[in-house]
Amino acid sequence: MKILLTGGAGYIGSHASLALLDNGHQVTIIDNLSTGNKKLVPLNAKFIECDIQNKLIITNLLKKEKFDVLMHFAGFIKVEESVLNPEKYFKNNTENAIKLFQICEENGLKNVIFSSTAAAYGNPTDDKPITEESLLKPLNPYGESKIKTEQYLQNNLNLKHIILRYFNVAGSDPKMRSGLISKKATHLIKIASEVVVGKRDKITIYGNDYSTPDGTAIRDYIHVSDLVDIHVKAAEYLIKRQRSETINCGYGKGYSVKEVLEKFNSVNEKPINIEIGKRRPGDSAMLVSDTTKLKSLFNWIPKHNDLSFIIKTSIDWEKKLLHIKNA
Repeated sequence: MKILLTGGAGYIGSHASLALLDNGHQVTIIDNLSTGNKKLVPLNAKFIECDIQNKLIITNLLKKEKFDVLMHFAGFIKVEESVLNPEKYFKNNTENAIKLFQICEENGLKNVIFSSTAAAYGNPTDDKPITEESLLKPLNPYGESKIKTEQYLQNNLNLKHIILRYFNVAGSDPKMRSGLISKKATHLIKIASEVVVGKRDKITIYGNDYSTPDGTAIRDYIHVSDLVDIHVKAAEYLIKRQRSETINCGYGKGYSVKEVLEKFNSVNEKPINIEIGKRRPGDSAMLVSDTTKLKSLFNWIPKHNDLSFIIKTSIDWEKKLLHIKNA
């Protein structure tokens, strides 16, 4: 396959590029490096530095290269920032994505895989795993910006598409070729890993008064390598079946914040410093995926469904970053 991939200098996009290249596919990356890091771009991928709404550059590229699939990862992802600056999220995650899809449609690239989010579901009223048919009720502009893009893709364009709604992505490439680089991390496992290696002196639990067994928020954590394996299978499915789908991406099991941090202490064999803070605006109490559709459509079997392994690869990556200048 020939894949056009946006956001390939970012966390998940770079892992997807590696997975595709490992499987013998050709990858061309577009990234403006606003949040990405060029160090994460695989050497065997073609790289073009530009914005996703740059019609001239992308049109010329699509005319020159006949891509099989667009994988669209480029986007802003910080929930708290989206609450403070919603315009930024609707501009980039919705308006710019739509422009990109329109350029693709105009130039014959008809297959799209879109990175969406479980934040689309908001705060479910029961404790059952979330299916793709669950009510969409986002608590923050980040989730809303993704839903608006989903709806445009579904209703306004003649593109075959697979929408992948991510639950909590964590961990790093087991070969340590890529991982999460962030100046202001907001992900629990990333922050806890920074505490382990001494970049921070503590981690804050944002709220211990949720209606969950231990009062802390519950999430479904999926290893990034398993997530990008889903993308490879999604591309193969889309090309072969030409059928649009929306699919949840998780493991179907939730861990509370306290449980994750207890696992950190076990993996690290040394307790990390924890404090209790207030809830963050826009956070849900519990988000756990129903994986029935994912496993049925793709015959998918995860390779890294192990919270200890997720944490270990995250800590190992953080240790590696200590030796990479300016990371």
